[in-house]
Amino acid sequence: MKVKELLAYGRDNLIDKEEPYRLSKILLKHVMKVDDSYFVVHENDEVEEEIVQEFRDGIKQLNEGQPLQYITHHQEFMKLDFYVDENVLIPQPDTEILVEEIINTHKNGDTGPGFMPAQGVGADDSVRPVPQRNTTILDLCTGSGAIGIALAHNLSNAKVTLTDVSKEALAIAKKNAIQNGVERQCTFIESDMFQNITGEYDVIASNPPYIKTDVIPTLDKEVQNEPTIALDGGIDGLTFYKIIANEAHKYLKPNGTLALEIGYDQKEDVIKLLENTGMYTNIQCIQDLSGNDRVVICNKK
Repeated sequence: MKVKELLAYGRDNLIDKEEPYRLSKILLKHVMKVDDSYFVVHENDEVEEEIVQEFRDGIKQLNEGQPLQYITHHQEFMKLDFYVDENVLIPQPDTEILVEEIINTHKNGDTGPGFMPAQGVGADDSVRPVPQRNTTILDLCTGSGAIGIALAHNLSNAKVTLTDVSKEALAIAKKNAIQNGVERQCTFIESDMFQNITGEYDVIASNPPYIKTDVIPTLDKEVQNEPTIALDGGIDGLTFYKIIANEAHKYLKPNGTLALEIGYDQKEDVIKLLENTGMYTNIQCIQDLSGNDRVVICNKK
């Protein structure tokens, strides 16, 4: 079978998929370990039978609801490449809203690890660097590490602690930190929420499980194949927000930032949880590019 025939096979045999040709091409790139340019030059080349079979197996997996990212083990997030498998949620573009908001509020003066240039009168005559305090960040329920690693990559003075209850997820987060060159900025702690956390942070960020238990069986097959532990937010979807609202202030520095991703219909509930503690101020909600409520951010009083 030729390359172009195999791509056509994938396109024609993917069931109920948007852009089946594009998915087919990504899968074949992965199986053959080639890039896009290969298909332009080699579309009439014959493909080895073992490649054909592996590709067909991949098409079958996709039709059974296996996310493409779990087959290729790649997902882009904030222009970084993340390894993903069945032990972690697949990072989504909506979560970039949370990361970008934190970057925008903590990037001033970020000119390198621990230092910023001298400023003011006579600055040109002095090359002595002025110490800059590191920005300490806690990425709670880190999963693949997408939030914490993207923050470390974009804030060179950030020291990020990434935590998860899942050993498997934490191992993947470590792999991704190394893959993206920020492992020296990162610390990893196995912890059930705040159980093993100590100290205070400038920022606590989290994309916790927030889907109602009875909604999970109604989700797309691809989402249902992601780890339930990372999806299930309890009967009301608020189990982990309640813990965070009641506990996060204990681990935030004065005026520290708490940033939470939320479901599109959870704005009022999450804000109320934070307000009821009396421990937070400047509570606001930020929408994603589709106009849905996506991030609740506030400061410790």
